Amino acid sequence: MRALKLLALLPFAALLGGCDFVVLAPAGDVAVQQRDLVVISTVLMLIIVLPVMALTVFFAWRYRQSNTQAPYEPEWDHSTQLELVIWSAPLLIIICLGALTWMGTHLLDPYRSLGRIAADKPIESKDAPLNVEVVALDWKWLFIYPDYGVAAVNELAAPVDRPIRFRITASSVMNSFYVPALAGQIYAMPGMETKLHAVANKAGTFRGFSANYSGAGFSGMHFEFKSLSNADFDKWIGTAKTSANMLGRTDYLQLERPSQNDPVRLYRSVDRDLYKAILNMCVEPGKMCMSEMMAIDAKGGLGREGFNNTLPLTYDKYARRGAPLGTEPTFVAGICSMDEIKDAPSREVTAPLDLTPLRGFGLKRPPFSPASSTSLLLGQRPKSES
Repeated sequence: MRALKLLALLPFAALLGGCDFVVLAPAGDVAVQQRDLVVISTVLMLIIVLPVMALTVFFAWRYRQSNTQAPYEPEWDHSTQLELVIWSAPLLIIICLGALTWMGTHLLDPYRSLGRIAADKPIESKDAPLNVEVVALDWKWLFIYPDYGVAAVNELAAPVDRPIRFRITASSVMNSFYVPALAGQIYAMPGMETKLHAVANKAGTFRGFSANYSGAGFSGMHFEFKSLSNADFDKWIGTAKTSANMLGRTDYLQLERPSQNDPVRLYRSVDRDLYKAILNMCVEPGKMCMSEMMAIDAKGGLGREGFNNTLPLTYDKYARRGAPLGTEPTFVAGICSMDEIKDAPSREVTAPLDLTPLRGFGLKRPPFSPASSTSLLLGQRPKSES
């Protein structure tokens, strides 16, 4: 009978044989330090857990009812020596775990620039980080390389032993960017930016995926992270530059639409302000950027005529491109553009508002006054421009 029970457990052992222990055998220094933190914490806790489990079995066996040789002391209620052992050992473990957690929290802060490439290799001045802008879409990943002017969908590449600086956001719902071999997961949120610093120390192809459920296509929202030599990375960039695809704002608006199991796609050129527009939720021409809106609010708002400024709280939720809810998108129109601010920062404005610090995209600023702001805020094109 016992042999049959053991045979019944064999299928479960076979299932465990397919587990991927990449978290315990990572390819990057940050992930290695995180692995060490997990292992050390587990060992420290086992110092308490294992003796407790062993003593539980020992006491149950020694003081069983049938063992008449075990001492029976119903009046015993205290032992100072035993109390010292029971309380001091866990207290020391907690102190060690607290110190370990405090140091790890600061040293492995994803926003903190790397202090080393590996345990025996400090950062040098020549080790310029690779900048990668990450956008979580429905349901795919967009990676923009601003230093090279290229982009990729569902494929990420980086040279071995070169620090990587990720800037991460999302197009619609909250998501989570995770490459277990490289570093821990970090969230991607629309209208917000998170950061992650990491480095790959060995060449290979590793799995990256979304670690936060985000809807119907979540199961196919994964990508390959390619850790390449410098020569191979240059070839990868060269391949991207020979692609027929270009990623402007109009192209992005099509790419942003929900789709599932998208193939790898490379782009030879990218709009230089695309990531900034995605982050500020103003890719559409004429739409007011969050940074512009925040600058207006910081100046006191647009007065009584600016009550429609509350629209941005809902229009992105109910009228996203490709979403089943909502009809035609309604949005707050931009008052000025970045080019206007750069080319003519001293241009006279009739509104009682200093627009110099504003940063936006889209429509050129029409003649503006507080009395005419309602049509602008509703996203309607001024008559002078129709």
